Amino acid sequence: MSGREQEYVLDAFATNWVAPLGPHVNAFEQQLADWLSIRGVVSLSSGSAAIHLALETLHVKRGDVVLCQSFTFAASAFPIQYLGADPVFIDSEADTWNMDPVLLEKAIRDQQNKGKTVSAIIVVHLYGMPAKMNEILSVAKRYDIPVIEDAAEALGSTYEGRACGSMGDVGILSFNGNKIITTSGGGALASNHDSLVTRVRHLSAQAKEPAPYYLHNDIGYNYRLSNICAAIGRGQMEVLPERVSRRRAVFARYQEALGSLPGVHFLREPGEAFHSNRWLTTVLLDEAIFGVDMPEKIRVALETKDIESRPLWKPLHQQPVFENCSYYGHGVSDRLFATGLCLPSGSNMTDETLENVITLLQSLLVGQGAMVG
Repeated sequence: MSGREQEYVLDAFATNWVAPLGPHVNAFEQQLADWLSIRGVVSLSSGSAAIHLALETLHVKRGDVVLCQSFTFAASAFPIQYLGADPVFIDSEADTWNMDPVLLEKAIRDQQNKGKTVSAIIVVHLYGMPAKMNEILSVAKRYDIPVIEDAAEALGSTYEGRACGSMGDVGILSFNGNKIITTSGGGALASNHDSLVTRVRHLSAQAKEPAPYYLHNDIGYNYRLSNICAAIGRGQMEVLPERVSRRRAVFARYQEALGSLPGVHFLREPGEAFHSNRWLTTVLLDEAIFGVDMPEKIRVALETKDIESRPLWKPLHQQPVFENCSYYGHGVSDRLFATGLCLPSGSNMTDETLENVITLLQSLLVGQGAMVG
């Protein structure tokens, strides 16, 4: 917490604005719009709700195809099936771990040759690392397909100086409790398309028409963010640069301490165009040096010390719930999942805690590497 959240929340109570509208909602949306340099933002109950409404307003229909990054959390793809559309998964490229533009174009051509309507593309800035947006947007433009930019993990990241979440037709943000800032739960949709923002705002508030009685011409959703949660968000936005700076410092320290060990690899920014918020620090462990089960061994060893770590995202094309969906890939995300681990990297990690974790990791990596070697 920044220290100012309680002030804003108390103001919401004092002024009796506790509903899913109010001055803090308006102010929070303006803060986000200013940060993203984008015209319209609608604060919502979750990032999933934002993806759902993005697909709805882009007229995705039952039987349509939506191309989605495979290496991501399932919430990126679940809303596709809310609408009865078919998710088709695209593998990652090795530089950013995000959607491969070459495979994206291959999938578009193949699906269109099969007579499918490709209605949208969902690209994710995974772990805060910006995707190769120039190439992806270029492919999308050639085929006139709108792009939904899932920046749930990437608030504070930029690509060529542009904020992640501001480059596609629609940007998606998440303020879940594990994100770089939080409203305790919540999300937002951002776009420069004024009519789309207006439509999302309408649908998110149960699609009530401006009439003296309750009139509904559309099916609506109860997806608005409360004024209290938005008040928390206002306090969080004030310290977003500090949160990004701390996450990047944590990453830099991990890389400095561990990056020179044989078989230990960190995801580097591919070039000056890429600026990651380093939402999570992730590491890859070479199977040839450590064996095939080293990430799990380290996870369990850390857990015995009451330290949480996690595997990287299990690719969606491997998930049982999506077993019947098409996939275009060459094994990049499979290899990342098999060899990767998310390390403790919260903004509130003290230097002492970070050094303790690093010391433990060094002993595990050097010891296990020597045993396998």
